Amino acid sequence: MKTFLFLQMTIFILTMTTLTHAARLKDITNIRGVRSNQLVGYGIVVGLNGTGDSKSDYTNKSITRMLDRLGMKVDGKEAASKNVAAVILTAELPPFARSGNRIDVTVNTLGDSSSLRGGTLIQTPLRAADQQVYAVAQGSMLVGYSQEGVHETVGRIPNGAIIEKDMGNQFSGHKMFRMTLHNPDFTTAARVSKRINMELAGKYATAIDGATVDVVSPSTYEGKGVELLAVIENIEIEPDTRAKVVVNEKTGTVVIGEGVKISKVAISHGDLTLKVGGGAKSSKDNDRVIELEESVNVRDIVKSMNRLGVSPKDLITILQNIKAAGALQGELEIL
Repeated sequence: MKTFLFLQMTIFILTMTTLTHAARLKDITNIRGVRSNQLVGYGIVVGLNGTGDSKSDYTNKSITRMLDRLGMKVDGKEAASKNVAAVILTAELPPFARSGNRIDVTVNTLGDSSSLRGGTLIQTPLRAADQQVYAVAQGSMLVGYSQEGVHETVGRIPNGAIIEKDMGNQFSGHKMFRMTLHNPDFTTAARVSKRINMELAGKYATAIDGATVDVVSPSTYEGKGVELLAVIENIEIEPDTRAKVVVNEKTGTVVIGEGVKISKVAISHGDLTLKVGGGAKSSKDNDRVIELEESVNVRDIVKSMNRLGVSPKDLITILQNIKAAGALQGELEIL
């Protein structure tokens, strides 16, 4: 028998509990029309301590245009400054945004600026995909950090943008609402429809497909869409899930979904033998034999391999071979 050395890397096993827990509809669905929108803008940051863009024509042009709007005429060369940086702004407009509310803004360097620390963003319009201005941003930034330490080419302005337009008007008057599942599944969609109808005591919800459930507003909730959704979103159901195994070789993590089974199979990998079903007998002289019953959980196989010190790389290879043999009853995803 080959000499076996336990590896330092541990195989961590994360499994879904065999007891299914109920989830609120608000946590597993979206309501059509209730969504955020991405905003983007181009602007300049001033007040940098010599860490701005060194050679950037568009930065100089931006400075020139800004000063021109402020009543000062300068050419591009006069406007050049290492204390200024061109930036791209990103933000998220929440559903039902109201004029005057504030949202956070992320600021990213566009040129070769080495740091945005200490800078101030000059008033910048933020546009959505329809090219309409929905917010205006301005203010001093907080410099972000990465795992390696200071990351000074990205800044954030908490509450740095003011919303200019109202969004989502007259939502309460809707007579029909469409719900979409985060994880499409026919069984889950059918359960959602059934539970809503039970709660509303009538045929008001219909599952259109595996991802969509339409709800017609009952007459008792006419003009009360908010109250209706408040009732619906707190309904609890048990979402159905696919049998799936996800493995990450880099971290040695194995995530096993509920219901993943192994059919009758035998695998030899190095000095390790895996036998599932078939009445196989283990040799007393070989402690590298795993013998399990047919239709056993993948979780049991992984735990057995973990006890023998099987490396994540070997575990992934074994699971791939079991899947290729058609014995893994579920999906296998390698990250």
